[in-house]
Amino acid sequence: MAAWHATCEWHGVATSSEIADRIVESILAQRLSPGTRLGEAQLAAIFNVSRTVVREALTRLSERGVVTVNARRGWYVIEPSLVEAQEAFAARRVIELGLIRHVAQVDASTVRKLKAHLARERQALRAEDVGARSYLLGDFHVCLAECIGNGLLADTLRDLTARTTLISMLYQSSHDAQESCDDHVQIVAALEKGDFAAAETLMSTHIGNVESGLKRAPAQDALAHLRDALAPVAKGAAAPPAAAPSTPPRSAPRSPRRSPGPTR
Repeated sequence: MAAWHATCEWHGVATSSEIADRIVESILAQRLSPGTRLGEAQLAAIFNVSRTVVREALTRLSERGVVTVNARRGWYVIEPSLVEAQEAFAARRVIELGLIRHVAQVDASTVRKLKAHLARERQALRAEDVGARSYLLGDFHVCLAECIGNGLLADTLRDLTARTTLISMLYQSSHDAQESCDDHVQIVAALEKGDFAAAETLMSTHIGNVESGLKRAPAQDALAHLRDALAPVAKGAAAPPAAAPSTPPRSAPRSPRRSPGPTR
């Protein structure tokens, strides 16, 4: 996959594969957040293609578990649940540890490629380029699979890494980027020495550290916004009844004087 691009501009006419790749790159770079709506018309305008081509790309990403579609609302970047997060990290362990376990040797050209990737990671960290840093840290695992020589698993890892990137964004991972880079350096050093058991252990620890950095947020209330909007309105305490205006006391009514009757 080409390096992540900071701009959405596209020159020429894109294919559905190129559109799908760009969307995955943008997820790895944390430029597309979980739940982002992907409008067909907007994407068609950006990539200078018909909506049919865009639909092909999004359908492909849906099959790969990166986007989802709602019949009425359209296409969205997935929002993985905690269970799906656990499954994604478990799948990465199976694939990445298995790849290292079955390595017979790592030649000098492979080590050079991996070290060149590490150099780009360090450069992005120094430049505080969040997008490039995030992309490169995730792409290290894809690069490792490609260098070991399994393109099919590299493609699978690319999608799994995109999912775990979304998971880290959604659950606010506290795992430090510099720590991830340091982990990668140690893994490559072990591979260069031919200590594949150590490399496997380091990779297992690395994936575990990233997963343990996730905040297990409580399940979101889908009706939270509406529930808050329909909460009783605070109208304030009822005002006490107004006191009647004070008036001077009235004397008791006097009985009328009767005129004296005739003397009897």
